[in-house]
Formats: sequence, C-alpha cells, structure tokens
Amino acid sequence: MNTSLRRTLKTAAAATLTAGFLAAGAAAASAHVTVDPSATAEGGFTKLTFSVPNESETAKTNRLEVKLPTDTPLTSVSVKPMDGWKAKIITGTLPKPVEVNGATVTKAPTSVVWTADAAHQIGQNEFQTFTLSVGRLPAAGTTVTLPAAQGYTDGTTVNWADAAADHGHASATSSAGASETPAAEAKESRPAPTFVTTAAEDDGHGAAAPTATQASAVAPASSDSSSGGDTAGWIGLAAGLIGLAAGVTALARTRASRGNS
Repeated sequence: MNTSLRRTLKTAAAATLTAGFLAAGAAAASAHVTVDPSATAEGGFTKLTFSVPNESETAKTNRLEVKLPTDTPLTSVSVKPMDGWKAKIITGTLPKPVEVNGATVTKAPTSVVWTADAAHQIGQNEFQTFTLSVGRLPAAGTTVTLPAAQGYTDGTTVNWADAAADHGHASATSSAGASETPAAEAKESRPAPTFVTTAAEDDGHGAAAPTATQASAVAPASSDSSSGGDTAGWIGLAAGLIGLAAGVTALARTRASRGNS
C-alpha cells in the first residue's frame, strides 16, 4: 500500500471517529427524562419505567420527583425498591372528587419522591431508571402526563414539565426558589414524560376474538378447499377406471389373437 493511500485512509478514519464523538455528544445533550409503560390498556395496570440521565457537567442527580395526574387519578401506586435510593409516595386531596370505577375518589397518590445517598447519586455521563406499578389506567385516548423534577447536588432543580407542543424556555430553580435559566438552555424545551392509553383488551390474554368479517373471510376458504379435494378425488377415480378398462380390452385382444393362430 503506497503512502498516499495510507494517508487517505487515516484521514477518513479520523473524520468518521470525530463525527461519531460529535453525534454522541449531541445525543447526550438532548437526552430527556422519559417514561416507558409496559401496558397502556384502559382499566388495566402498568409498570412505568422512568429513564433519568444526568445532564450536568459539575453536579450529580440526587433527587427525582414525579407528579401523578389528579384529573384521572391512579388509585394504586407502588414503588420498585432500588439500592441507595429511598422512595416516598405522597397522597393528597384531589382538586375535585373524581369517579373511578363507580366510586367517588377524593384522595389519591399525587407524587412519588426518590432521594439518593451519597454513594448512589447519578454522575456525569450516567443515567438511572425508576420504576412504578400503577393502575387503573383511564379511558382510551387519555394522555397521561407525569411532570418530573430532577434535583442536583448543587441545589438546582430541572423541571421536565413542558407540554409536547410547548417550545418555551427550560426552567431551572435553585433550592432558594430563585429562577435560573442558563443562556445555553434558554431555547431548549423540557417535555414532561407522557403516554397515551389505548382500548381495553378483549380477553385476559390480549387476543381479540375474530370479527364477523374475518369469520366470513375464513369460511369460504375452507369450503373451497373441501370442494377442491372432492373434485381431485373423483378425477383420480375416473382415471383409474379408464386405465382398468384399457387393460381388460388389451388382454381380450391378446387372447383372441392366440385363438386364431
């Protein structure tokens, strides 16, 4: 391999590596607190997994608060234990009574707060997952919004509470409550974790019964298959009979020829 070709290959490799680092940096900078539901069916229960990245270059994440909906309250909430983090479910009075499964609900879990010990805080270029089991889910088509507040060891709190279509400024507050909006983050949106509920499943196994249209589509196929099999059988029988008749005729001609000779 000549020197010129080697230089070209080295340059291309360096450019590719640099692009990879830039892409990774961009991904880290745009990382969001998100929620991943294990199920979304109306009236059911689900496991909510929150993914929380640390976005500070100088501080660690030591606190997370997730606010639960009060207009469509989740009356059953439990926390998955995790090493080094203490969780507290806060129950409060709802702004107004809500009907849930035929019962009037005036109090429900309104938030969950996790706090970390010094050894388990989320450091730079790290993330952690937090898991809740909740139910029952509201009617299909409901957007369940779960605003999150991410606390840092330097006293700042980043609020992940923007609506999906909200292009407002990022919101950061200090422990004293003063608003701090860094210039680098002034135009960055902080969307709240959300998911949308879906229609209830038809049975416990999640498999829907076939519709009338599907059933009618299957029936003719079975009928055609049976008819085709019967036709093939008759054709085969006729061919066999024709072959047998030909054999008998040939045998008779042979015997007659021998008698004449």
